[in-house]
Formats: sequence, C-alpha cells, structure tokens
Amino acid sequence: MKRTVLITGCSSGIGEALAHNFLKAGWTVYATARNTDALHTLTSLGAHPVPMDLMDEASVTAAVDHVHAHAPHIDMLINNAGYGAMGPMAEMPVDELRRQFQANLFGQMAVIQAVVPSMIENGRSHIINIGSVSGILPTPFSGAYASSKAAFHAVSDALRLELAPFGISVVTVQPGGIASRFSANAEAQLKETTRNLNHYAASMDAIIRRTRISQESAMPLDQFADKLTATLLKDSIPPVIRLGTHSRLLPFLQKWIPTRRRDAILMKKFKLK
Repeated sequence: MKRTVLITGCSSGIGEALAHNFLKAGWTVYATARNTDALHTLTSLGAHPVPMDLMDEASVTAAVDHVHAHAPHIDMLINNAGYGAMGPMAEMPVDELRRQFQANLFGQMAVIQAVVPSMIENGRSHIINIGSVSGILPTPFSGAYASSKAAFHAVSDALRLELAPFGISVVTVQPGGIASRFSANAEAQLKETTRNLNHYAASMDAIIRRTRISQESAMPLDQFADKLTATLLKDSIPPVIRLGTHSRLLPFLQKWIPTRRRDAILMKKFKLK
C-alpha cells in the first residue's frame, strides 16, 4: 500500500517543498493551507488539498476528519504550519502573544490529538514536529516566537516517550536559517506585534533586523528539503534533526558560552545598550 503523509502549512516554504518531495517519493500527500488556492501547484502534481486553520480548532478537526474519510491510515504527520511574531516581550500586545502560541503550539497539539487515535490503531507511524533553533537560544525581539518553539520542543519530548509504547515515533526538527518567506511574513506582522512600542521605539531598526536575520546566508530551501526528506524516509529516524544555517552553532553557544558573555554578545548585536 502507498504510504500517506499529512503536511500542514503547505502554501509555501518548507511545507510546500516537503510535499513536493514526498510526492516524488511515491507517497499519498494531503497538504493543508488556510487558503487551498495557494496549493494549486501541489494539486497539479497529485497532492490532495485540505483547508486547515490552526487558529480554529473546528477547522483542524474537520481537516483531519476529511483525511481519515479518504485515506485508510496516516503513516506520517509533519507539523510544519506556524509563523514568527517579533518584537520586545515587555511591550508586545498580549493578544499577539496568544496568537503566536495558538499557531505554534496549541494548534499543532490539536492536529496531533486528532491523528493519534488512528495512528494507535494503525501501529507504526511517525509525528514530525518542526521546531526551531530559536527555541534553544532565544535572541532579543524573538521572545514570543522562541518561547512558543521551546514549548513545542518540550511537548515533542514528552510525546516521544508517551507514544512510544503504541509504535508512534515523535521526531523534533530544529531548523536554522532556511531561505523562505519566514522573514517576510514576520516583517508583515510587525504593525501588530509592535503597535504598543514605547520604550523600544528607538529599537525599531534592530527589531526589523531580527525579523530578517534568518535569511542571512540561509541554506537554500531545496537543499534543506532534500536532506530532511532523505532522513525522514529512512527506516530509523533520529529523535532530533538539526539542519540549516547556525542550526548547530546556536545550541553550542547555549550550552558552552557563559550566560553573561552570551548576553553581552547578543545585546551588542541588537544594539541594546
């Protein structure tokens, strides 16, 4: 039987690239996006478009129910959808912080909880959670995004242990810099995430720099997707996968550089005098 993968957030970037690769590998691909019109390229290649909005639990339930109605089983879930909210934590509107966690944590958990019962019945399955190295080493003005990803990493760690007895493997992917629309999308959100700026108004240039930093010397998207796909198609998948620019450097800095020294480096980089 052909294996089936459900991939969230396929309108562009990592999700779209992974969906394309799994189609080439002969898998049945269910690709989600808030607006399925954005999936026309994948649909033309054979992917099954599914509308899903992580901000709406009813939308998540309906999307997974749709897949279950058409696919005998889901062999792999790739939890990729989400975005980055940038700005100083002390002045970020709390409603924007809630939206960040809804998209990057609670919405992802709704998808996981929706697919787990059928995965338990099916036996050997995989859940792939796309985190970020930002969740390991937060930097100034990325606190909302970094904390949502750190929480997602913790959830993945717990799920990896809890679901192992049912034959479900949980894998955490922690990308570094990947060439994508991540920075452009984050910058487009700045009007909302920085609408309450007061003491940090003079730091706006540094905030914008933080939204763009992931694209500096970023790993090409196709290269990232090809390497990740090759790893995910192996019989034995490592529990944590790090790929992309600085995906190993930032964890190294977090582990080995003294906190005061690391803080001084980051404060200088983002002009926090």
